[in-house]
Amino acid sequence: MTTLLVIAKAPVPGRVKTRLTPPFTPEEAATLAEAALADTLAAVLATPARRRVLVLDGAPGPWLPQGIEVIPQTAGPLDERLAAAFGQCAGPALLVGMDTPQLTPELLAPTLAPDAWQECDAWFGPAADGGFWALGLATPEPDLLRGVPMSVPETGAVQRRRLTAAGLVVRDLPELRDVDTARDATLVAAIAPGSRFAAAHGRLAAGVRCPAPTTVVR
Repeated sequence: MTTLLVIAKAPVPGRVKTRLTPPFTPEEAATLAEAALADTLAAVLATPARRRVLVLDGAPGPWLPQGIEVIPQTAGPLDERLAAAFGQCAGPALLVGMDTPQLTPELLAPTLAPDAWQECDAWFGPAADGGFWALGLATPEPDLLRGVPMSVPETGAVQRRRLTAAGLVVRDLPELRDVDTARDATLVAAIAPGSRFAAAHGRLAAGVRCPAPTTVVR
């Protein structure tokens, strides 16, 4: 069976979702991040998997549900951290982030089906901003991620080319929108109205203030 990896930051004000500030305060941005992470972990818990692993930057909190194994992220740039996460796996693995609270077990189902890895070496989930929200490897090979430029518009295209250049057969998942900006948050909340993220966004957006930009730790 496949290992499910979730790579995430602990929802600490000033350390997470800093691009939501303003209009949201650092505390509100952290509240939205916690809701997004909770939705993501709930989707992961509702799917069949060999292991369910949270690869965490920071310390676990009361938001962590039972049934999730936690390992710390390694130091270094994001490509190295993603590579190291795959390096922890002995068999097929699928990695997702915490930025897509619209994630559902149905979206994950093709990668976890009995035939998920038949004539398939990799799964790729593109993100609307040019990145990717999911990456699955039948044989986890960290070097497939090392050196890929992260957090730029061409990240997804470069990563997918890296897979095909290695001779892998790649299957694609639907495109999803990451929550990076306040506009993204509004759009994703509308897509997933029953989510924890949508509920938190609705509460906060109703009374949001627009303070001067806050200096935060990035």
